[in-house]
Amino acid sequence: MSSPWIAALRSVALNIPDLARAEAFYTQVWKLEVAHRTDGAIYLRGTGADDHLLALHAAPVDQPQIRKVTLRARSADALWEIAEAARRAGAQVLREPGPLAEDPSGGVGLVLRDPHGRVFEIVHGDAQSEPATPRRDHPVRLTHVVLNSHAVDDTQRFLTEALGFRLADRTVAIAFMNCNSDHHTLAVGVADNDALNHIAFLMPDGESVMRGGGRMKDAGFPIQWGPGRHGPGDNLFNYFIDPFGVVIEYTAEVQQVDESYVTRFPEDWKWPPGRVDQWGISPPPGASLKEAQRRVMFAPGGQDA
Repeated sequence: MSSPWIAALRSVALNIPDLARAEAFYTQVWKLEVAHRTDGAIYLRGTGADDHLLALHAAPVDQPQIRKVTLRARSADALWEIAEAARRAGAQVLREPGPLAEDPSGGVGLVLRDPHGRVFEIVHGDAQSEPATPRRDHPVRLTHVVLNSHAVDDTQRFLTEALGFRLADRTVAIAFMNCNSDHHTLAVGVADNDALNHIAFLMPDGESVMRGGGRMKDAGFPIQWGPGRHGPGDNLFNYFIDPFGVVIEYTAEVQQVDESYVTRFPEDWKWPPGRVDQWGISPPPGASLKEAQRRVMFAPGGQDA
């Protein structure tokens, strides 16, 4: 089910009102490490091969904004193919394929904005390293990003036509989009807004999802939804809200798929009454989580980094 152009999700960039507080949380509590520090920004990595997973930029904002979602292309030639396909699908190409001199990861890339204002950066040849030995309850990499959409069918169509994603599964609430062996890399939530729904960080195993949940609780960040096991993707989950209102997830055991995977639709994904996941032990997500999942919008006017 892989995309002909997109190999993986690389990172997410956010505008944050208090960079020092963000660094303390994401290094001491969430357990990422600082990979790079520039004037007004920090870049945080996990234990995997990606140079960084999260780029946090200091900005005079009352609440966070999402600057861009960065995807890794399968080849340098794919960047030009994506640029052409994205234009046909109604996107604005903010930056033509070329060197990314200001990105500490380097490489070449392009930046585009979809018809509803979401900004995607696609890179190739960015720095990667030998993965570190997985550390219990430390994130490895990003596994997926869920973006809300007031027009899910349009957004699903854009991801398919412009970036080569395939539909893995569709529920009443979410379209799960696939580009590699992970069941989903981007997903589109049915909503009346176009906010960031959440960012999911892959943990080494289920034990780490649980231990990470305990560490977050001890630090004053209770589990907002979980522990549980999703239907589509079959992954374990614990959801949290960071100090600024960004919804973040610890996940593990994401289903691996190939061309033989059969797409299922809402009529195939129905839980018995009272259940919101496979296990049925977690209560539904509460009002605080639902409100946070509609609060973080893309920065107006695109991005400049």
